[in-house]
Amino acid sequence: MRTSSAGGEQVILDTLPKNFLARVEQYGDKKTAMRKKEYGIWREHTWADSHRRVKAFCLGLVGLGLERGDKVCIIGDNDPEFYWAELAVQSAGGTTIGIFTDSIPKEIEYIVNHSDAVFVVAHDQEQCDKLLEIRDQVPDVKHVIYWEERGLWGYDDPWLMAFEEVEALGHEYEGDHPGLFEELVAQGSGDDVAIYSYTSGTTGLPKGAMIAHRNFVGYMLNMMEVDEYPDTDDYLSFSPLAWITEQAMGLTGHVIHGTVVDFIESPETISQNIREIAPHSLLFSSRLWESLVSQVQMRISDTSLINRFLYRIFMPIGYKVADMRFEEHRVNFLWRLLYALGDMALFKPLRDQLGLSRIRFAYTSGAALSLDAVRFFRAIGVNLRNLYGSTEGIVHTFHRDDDLKFTSVGKPPPGMEIKIAENGEILVKGPSIFLGYYKDPEKTAKTIRDGWFHTGDAGYIDEDGHLIYLDRVEDLLALAGGGRFSPQYIEGRLKFSPYIRDVMAIGGADKAYVTTIIIIDFDNVGRWAEKQGIAYTTLVDLSQKPQVYDLIRADVERVNQTLPPPARVRKFALLHKEFDPDEAELTRTRKLRRGFMEDRYQQMIEAMYSDDEAVRVQAEVKYRDGRMGVVETAVRIFTLEGITTI
Repeated sequence: MRTSSAGGEQVILDTLPKNFLARVEQYGDKKTAMRKKEYGIWREHTWADSHRRVKAFCLGLVGLGLERGDKVCIIGDNDPEFYWAELAVQSAGGTTIGIFTDSIPKEIEYIVNHSDAVFVVAHDQEQCDKLLEIRDQVPDVKHVIYWEERGLWGYDDPWLMAFEEVEALGHEYEGDHPGLFEELVAQGSGDDVAIYSYTSGTTGLPKGAMIAHRNFVGYMLNMMEVDEYPDTDDYLSFSPLAWITEQAMGLTGHVIHGTVVDFIESPETISQNIREIAPHSLLFSSRLWESLVSQVQMRISDTSLINRFLYRIFMPIGYKVADMRFEEHRVNFLWRLLYALGDMALFKPLRDQLGLSRIRFAYTSGAALSLDAVRFFRAIGVNLRNLYGSTEGIVHTFHRDDDLKFTSVGKPPPGMEIKIAENGEILVKGPSIFLGYYKDPEKTAKTIRDGWFHTGDAGYIDEDGHLIYLDRVEDLLALAGGGRFSPQYIEGRLKFSPYIRDVMAIGGADKAYVTTIIIIDFDNVGRWAEKQGIAYTTLVDLSQKPQVYDLIRADVERVNQTLPPPARVRKFALLHKEFDPDEAELTRTRKLRRGFMEDRYQQMIEAMYSDDEAVRVQAEVKYRDGRMGVVETAVRIFTLEGITTI
């Protein structure tokens, strides 16, 4: 395939090393390939520089005994050497395995042995020490090769080799084998395994997902049907390269599109470095995005009066425009004008402070990012996109600029197919689906059937073709009529409301529909009630006001719109008290103790599955003057219209 770029026409080939050589031929010394900040200075490497390093390291490994089909583990932070080592191994026909830097020696031992690795490339002294600790347990490893020598000067062990030492061997080997590097790359095939990406192992030992070169190339061709990736773009490589998504967006995008890859000096300097770079695209975990939101909110509280005033005035406008883009897919002239004013006064300076002044694509993947964080970045003009994918299939769906929904994980790119199995499981088919699990044909056969990858995730496709992710299939609860629902999904979506503090969703094989027990946020609902002129005394009193039930009903109906009909909430009750860890209702990390809670609130639950309109309870109350008392009150059971039983 051919595609145009600022550097001329690009040819997309079937392996990563072939694409790398195509970019080298295209750019040579004329264009920066990557830059890394070291000792306060941004050090640049051209494509010709990268070519020299990859070629020398590849031939050095071959001289040390690396053969086609061999495996090499790499453990280290994001650095140019990680890219060079990976491309060098793949150029020789080998397979690389990224290992997370915080892995303990026992975890490293398992992956090295399970993958049959013959070399390990390590970043620094810390990683080398881990490998020396398990040296006797990894007998197939010929050498550990490190690229940062600080702290290793006093080590006298031939098992350890410096990155430059291997490159020097490569230069010598090239003299005796001219043209070998190019021959090795040409022998590569799209069906060759590029990497093993090990799963997290939350349900057992980690599994090595075999990802072929054609999987990465196929993923990128799919994404290019939707978006353009100019070779003038800067990409910040920060998420671990042991993670499949960083491999796909970072290294694959680099060798196919010719984007400049930037590496920060250290995690401690990321805020400063990202502002200096002002990348066009980056991938952060949900934790990092949420940390940025907290950082902004903290700084705003400490800033000048005028800045706090601008924030209070224009952030609601930003949120309104973001909501209009998500819900209506258009913004009228008045709101565009107001947003333009806000952009000049607040949003643009804020993006600049965050290092996002040039951002075109900001991605989040892995754990779900809260809707509040997504709305915040969209409000200030950051094109933040949720990616839904897996180790086994890279990216399955994502949000697009002109087709957005807060509650979904987007649509599949062209070339990917999504369907929902009878049990609610999400099935995926497309060119990025992996080859299978290394040494586990039985698990592979269960996971890939008739060309469809069985994700183990539950969801459904809404009327607009968006995929709604619910939960893991194993965590869904069945209802009496055969339908299934995710209690965590319902609880999580309802808790995005500022008026709801806690929720317990209820259902089961003996229940025909879903109900919820909801705890209101006393402070926020109290302020709302005061603005509405609604008098109240205690949480018990406030929670049972008809107006409060109407307020919460709107949130329940909003969440119901994101659910398939069998999983929609039919009834809810507003509890007269908060869930309390001291009463064993919650764990100390505020997770629900469901079994205990269902026993404790059995009378209320039975009322919600009958024709009762209320249930009488006794409640301990604390009055504003500090006095304590016990009252008997009726907790109302609210039935939503239009929600039928299964």
